[in-house]
Amino acid sequence: MDTWLPFVVIGITAGAIYGLAGVGLVLTYRTSGVFNFAHGALATAGVYLFYELSVQRSWPWWLAAIVCVAVFGVLMGLALEQVARRLAKAPASVIVVATVGILLIIQGAAAERYGSQTITIDQFLPTDTFDISVSVGYDQLITTLVGVAIAAGLAILLGRTRIGIAMRGVVDDSDLMELTGLSGPAIRRFAWMIGGSVAVVSGILLAPTIGLDPVRLTYLVVQAFGAAAIGRFRSLPWTFIGGLMIGVAAAIGQKLEAENSALLGLPASVPFIALFVMLIVAGKRGLPTPAPVRRQQPETFTPLPLGVRAGFGLALGVLVIALPGLVDARLPVFTQAVGLAIMFMSLSLLVKMSAQVSLCQAAFVAVGAVAFSRLSTEAHLPWLLALIGAGLITVPLGIIVALPAVRLAGIYLALATFAFGLLMENLIYRKGIMFPQGGVREAPRPNIPGSGEASDKEFFYIAVAILVAVIVAVIVLQRSRLGRLLRAMADSPLALSTYGTGTTTTLMLLFAISAFFAGIAGGVLAVGTGAAGPGGLGSLQSLLWVAIISITGSNLIRSSIIAALLLAVMPSYVTELNPNYQSIMFGVAAVLVALLAAKEFDPVAWIRENLATSARIGTRGPIPSRAADGGWRRAASSRQPVAAAAARRAAGEGEDDDQPIELASTGGSR
Repeated sequence: MDTWLPFVVIGITAGAIYGLAGVGLVLTYRTSGVFNFAHGALATAGVYLFYELSVQRSWPWWLAAIVCVAVFGVLMGLALEQVARRLAKAPASVIVVATVGILLIIQGAAAERYGSQTITIDQFLPTDTFDISVSVGYDQLITTLVGVAIAAGLAILLGRTRIGIAMRGVVDDSDLMELTGLSGPAIRRFAWMIGGSVAVVSGILLAPTIGLDPVRLTYLVVQAFGAAAIGRFRSLPWTFIGGLMIGVAAAIGQKLEAENSALLGLPASVPFIALFVMLIVAGKRGLPTPAPVRRQQPETFTPLPLGVRAGFGLALGVLVIALPGLVDARLPVFTQAVGLAIMFMSLSLLVKMSAQVSLCQAAFVAVGAVAFSRLSTEAHLPWLLALIGAGLITVPLGIIVALPAVRLAGIYLALATFAFGLLMENLIYRKGIMFPQGGVREAPRPNIPGSGEASDKEFFYIAVAILVAVIVAVIVLQRSRLGRLLRAMADSPLALSTYGTGTTTTLMLLFAISAFFAGIAGGVLAVGTGAAGPGGLGSLQSLLWVAIISITGSNLIRSSIIAALLLAVMPSYVTELNPNYQSIMFGVAAVLVALLAAKEFDPVAWIRENLATSARIGTRGPIPSRAADGGWRRAASSRQPVAAAAARRAAGEGEDDDQPIELASTGGSR
C-alpha cells in the first residue's frame, strides 16, 4: 500500500488543478452556451505574464499572482465574453473557429516573446514536507486546498446566492431571468470574469510542474474537458471531483506504465477516456441542451453557360499541366496541397454537407498513411491497390467514430471526436502497428512503365488525377439520394426521422465515406513527403483543419481547394514572415470570420445586393423586389379584381398608389 500512496498524493495535487480548470470551463459554458476551446490558452497567457513579472521583473511572486489573477484574468474574461456573446447561437464549427483563433493568437504571441522552447520555472510555494504515512509537500497541500476552496466557494455562489441562481438561468432564458431585475449581459460578464481568473490560477499552479511551453500549457484545457464531462457540464462540485479522479487515475497509470510497457501512453489518455465514455453514456438527454443554431445554407449560383464552363475547365487544365514548370522547386508543396484538398473534401462532407463537426480527421489520415505504407511495402500490393486498400482500412475507424454521432450532436460530438483523436495520438500512434517508437514508415512512389519510379512532376499529375476522381465522386454523392438525405439531416434530423428514414444508417455511411477519402488523402500525403509519420497529425491539427475549412466558404469543392492552398502553398510564399506572426494573423482572421459567420453575414449575398447588376436587357442596377400576390391563397375568380387593380395601377389609372388594393369579398375579409 505504501508504494501506491506517493502516486495518490501526486494525483490529488494534479487533479485539484485539473478540477479547478474544469470548474472555470463549466462556469463560462453554463452562463454563455459557448464551449471555450481556448480555456487552456487563457491559462497560458496568465502564466507567461506571471513569469514576466515574478522572474523577469523580480516582483514578489504573491504580488505577481494577484495582478495576474485579479487584473489580467478579469480583463481577459471580459474580452472573451464579448466574443462569446456573439457566438451564443452559432454552429459548433463557428465556435471552434473563434476559440482556435484565440488559441493561435496566444500561442504565437508567447512563442514570439519567449521562444518555443520549454522554460523551467522554480516552485514558488514552500517545498518543505511532512509525513502522514507518506511524505507530502506543503506546495502540494496548498495547491489542493486552493483548488478545494475555489471550487467550494463557486459551488456555494451558484447554489445559494441570488446572483448564482441568475448565472444558472441566464443561458436558458435570459429574458425570463431579467424579470428578477438583474441584467443578463452583466451576469455573463461576471461569470466570464470569474472563469478567466480561475483559468489563470490553474495555469500558475501547474507551471512549476510542466514548465512554460506555449503548446503544452494549452493542453490543460484537455484535462479540464474530462473533469467537466464527469460533472455532466453542469455540476461544479462533481467537476472538481472528476478532476481529482482523473489526476489519481493518471498518477496510478504512471506506476502501471513503468511496470508494463504495453500500457505506454495510458496515463496521458485518462482524461480522454473519461471524456469519451461520459459523453457516450450520458447522450443528448443527460447533457445540458445547447442553444438552437441556424445552419449556414450552401452557396447557390446560377449555372454558367456550357461554353463558359468548358472554357474555364480547359484553362484550368492547361494551368495544371503547366504548373510544374511554373513553380519549379515548390512543386512538392503543391503536391502536398493536392493531398490536403482530398482531406478537406472528406472533412467538408461532415462539416458542410451534414453539419457534423469531427475533430479527429487527423487520426483518419494517419491510419490511411500507415495502411498504405504497410500494404505497399509489406504486402507488396500494386501501388493503386495499396492506396484503395488504405481507404478501405480506414472505413471501420469512421464507423466507430459514427457511434458518438448517433447519440450526440453539436459541441458534444466535437468533444467526443476530439477525445477519440487524442486517444489515437496517445495510445495507438505509439504502438508498433502504427509508428514504432515515434518513427516513420516508408511510402514508395508508383512505378511508371518504361521510366521507373515516378518523378516529382509525374507524381504531381498522378495526385491531381486522384483529386479529380474524388471531386467527381463528391459531385455524384451530392446529387444522389444519400446527399439529399445528408442535407436534410443537417437541417432537421427529427423531421427526417418522421418520414421513416433512419439517421443511424445515414450517419454510418457518411462517416465511412469521409474516412475512406481521408485514408486516400493519408496515402497521397505520405507518398508526397516520402514517409508516413505522426508529425502534423496530432489532435490540435484536427482543430486547425476544421477552423480553416470553416472560413473558406460554404461551397464544398471550392472551399476545400482554397483551404489546401492556404495551409500548404501560402506559407511557402511568405517565408520572410515570421511563423509566429503567421499564427497571430491567422488567429485574428479566424476570430473575425467567426464573428461574421455568427451574424449570418453572407458575402455572396452582400455582393449581389450591393455590386451585382441585373442581367435583364434594358435594365440597370439590381432587379427590384416584387411583392407576392396578396390573394394567392384564394380561388382564381377571387383574384381577378386584384389583378385588374394592379393592371390599372401599372397604367396610372384607378386608385392612388398610396391606397391599398381591396380584395374581393368571398364571405369574409382577410
